Amino acid sequence: MKEKIYLYLIGTAGSGKSTLTSSFKNWLDLRSLSSVTVNLDPGAENLPYIPDVDIRDWISLNEIMDNYGLGPNGAQIACADMVALNSEDIKKSIDSFSSDYILIDTPGQLELFVFRQSGKYIIDYIDKDHSIIAYLIDYSLAKNASGFISQLLLSLNTNFRLNKPQINILSKSDLLNKKEKEKIEKWSNDIESLRFSLEIENPSIYREMNEKILNLIGDFDNNIMFNLVGKNFYGIEDLYTSIQIQFKGGEDLLKD
Repeated sequence: MKEKIYLYLIGTAGSGKSTLTSSFKNWLDLRSLSSVTVNLDPGAENLPYIPDVDIRDWISLNEIMDNYGLGPNGAQIACADMVALNSEDIKKSIDSFSSDYILIDTPGQLELFVFRQSGKYIIDYIDKDHSIIAYLIDYSLAKNASGFISQLLLSLNTNFRLNKPQINILSKSDLLNKKEKEKIEKWSNDIESLRFSLEIENPSIYREMNEKILNLIGDFDNNIMFNLVGKNFYGIEDLYTSIQIQFKGGEDLLKD
């Protein structure tokens, strides 16, 4: 029986999870590799792809708000737990497809999936042994050393909470200029370069905190592995290769 690979796209709101889901799906289609898209965000609107499995078939954010008299934030929290309650139906729907890749677009608010127990429960219930995280680092929050470090800390927290193989991605890197991109690439490969950039920032408590956080991050291999530009597929082949190395020892499905 063919083993499916479950790719969970996780990141802060606006980091490009849905865009990457769509782009990776299209990239796989062009190479005749089968994939399934799964939307786990009950409040999602105007997705750039048509989900094969959609949590909105079972849960409606607006209905939760109306039925329980909740505001948007309270309803999102309630929905996060309800998604876990529908794990069996989600798994059955996914299993009805015969595909190489399952691309899972998680809720826009990172904390709803990562910091609540329901997120880890969903991953483990659907398939704990063949799941990998693609963590999207928002380019706009990574332009200075302090912002970059705060993004790496969120990535590290995600890895700690979900305890799955993880690939870090700099999303929407086409919106960075050449100098900004080169600077972030250097930081991702040389922690001392990142430390130097942090030290020349204006002195503040925030900078001092980030210096201590950087010492923690330095103990983990959790840096960005490559840049990603979703619109023209740049970087997606690197994502594909990294996943194949993780689960197939580098075996390329394109050669089958």
